Amino acid sequence: MAYRFCDNDQFDFEVKVLLGAAWQRGADPGEVLATAAALADADGRKWFDAWTDLGRRVRTDGELAAAAGRSTSARDAWLRAAGYFGTAQVAADALADEGRLLAVFREHRDCFDRFAAAWHPAAERVSVPYEGTALPGYLFTPRSGVGGAGAPTVIVNNGSDGPVSAAWTMLGAPAVARGWNVLLFDGPGQQTMLFEHGMRFRPDWEHVITPVVDFLLARADVATDRLVLAGISQAGYWVPRALAFEHRIAAGVADPGVVRVADSWWHNFPPELRALYDSGDRDAFDTAVREGLAEDPGFAAYWRWRAKPYGIDSPYDLLTEVGRYDLAGVLDRITVPLLVTSPEGEQFWPGQARELYEALPGDKGFVEFVAAEGTDLHCEPLGRALFEQRVFDWLDERLEAAG
Repeated sequence: MAYRFCDNDQFDFEVKVLLGAAWQRGADPGEVLATAAALADADGRKWFDAWTDLGRRVRTDGELAAAAGRSTSARDAWLRAAGYFGTAQVAADALADEGRLLAVFREHRDCFDRFAAAWHPAAERVSVPYEGTALPGYLFTPRSGVGGAGAPTVIVNNGSDGPVSAAWTMLGAPAVARGWNVLLFDGPGQQTMLFEHGMRFRPDWEHVITPVVDFLLARADVATDRLVLAGISQAGYWVPRALAFEHRIAAGVADPGVVRVADSWWHNFPPELRALYDSGDRDAFDTAVREGLAEDPGFAAYWRWRAKPYGIDSPYDLLTEVGRYDLAGVLDRITVPLLVTSPEGEQFWPGQARELYEALPGDKGFVEFVAAEGTDLHCEPLGRALFEQRVFDWLDERLEAAG
C-alpha cells in the first residue's frame, strides 16, 4: 500500500493501525492525521510526547462528558484516549526514564477500564488463576437479546506488544457486534503482566491458554462447545502452539500464520552477523550487535522495546531464546479447525502463513488479504471491515458445522 505517514517504519505502521481502529470507534481519523502530520520525521521522544498529549486531551473530553451525564461521548472518548496512550508506549524505550512508560501505561489502562465500565452491558473485570497468580482480563457480553446462552465465546490472544485497546478494536468489538462473548486478557510478557509484574513471555503457550479455558468452562454463562481462540501478530505462533495441546477449543484464528518467531528478528541482520551467531561465539556476537545499536539510537530503542518481554540482556542469549518459539515438532498435533491469514506485504513473517497452512493436518482455512483491496500488510491495519467479514464468516461456518 502506497500510503506513507512517517519515515520510521514502526511509527508509520502504528499510524495505519490507529486509522484502522476508527472502524470500531477506537480512533478518530482527523485526530490521528493531525497528530501524525507533525511526526513524519519524529524521533522517539517526539512521538511519545505527541501521542501522550493527545491521549490526555481526549481523556479530558471524556471526563467532561461523563460529568455532564453524556455517557456515550464519554465512553467513546475513553476508548480513543486508551488507543493514543497505547500508541505512545511503542516509543517509550527511546526515553531515558523507564518510569514514564509505566506512568503512561497506567493512564492507558485507566482509560480502557473506564471504557469497559461504560460499555453496555458493562464488561466484567476478571482474574484468571495462573500458576500462583492471576491474569487480568475483561469479559464482554453482547447487548440483551443478542447472542444468548449458547453464544460463542472468543478468547482474544494479543500479540507481543499491542495494547488491550487494539485487541478490542481488532477482534473484540466485531465479535460482540455479532452476538459473541469476548475475553480479553494479558498473558505472561504482555502489558499488565510485563509492566506491573515483570513476568516474561514463554514459548509453551498451552500452559497459558489451558488455565484460560478452565476459567471460562467453569462459568455457567459460557457454552462449553463454542470456544474460539483468535490471535493477533505474534499470537499467530501462540495460537497454533496452544491448539497443539488444548483440544477443547472449537476453532482458531492465526493472524497471520507464524511458524518461527525468530525470523522477524533475523531479517534485521546482515548475513555476516548471522554467520557469527551460528559460529557460537557469544561474546563476539554480543559486541558486534551492541556496537551496531550504539550507532543507531532509533533502532536501539526499537530493539529494547521488542526485547523487553523476554527479559534477556545478551543479544546472543535473546536470539537463542526467541529461537525456541518454533512450531516444528508440534504441527501434527493440531486437530482443531484453524484459519490462517496471509496479508500481502507481511513485514515480519513473510511466507510463513502458507508454510503453516500446508503443514496443518486437520480442518483448516487460508485467506489472503491483498493490496488491491486495501487489506495488505501485517494484521491488515487498513482493511478491518473485510477482515472481520471473512474471518467471522469462516468461524460461523465452522461452529455451525460442529453442531
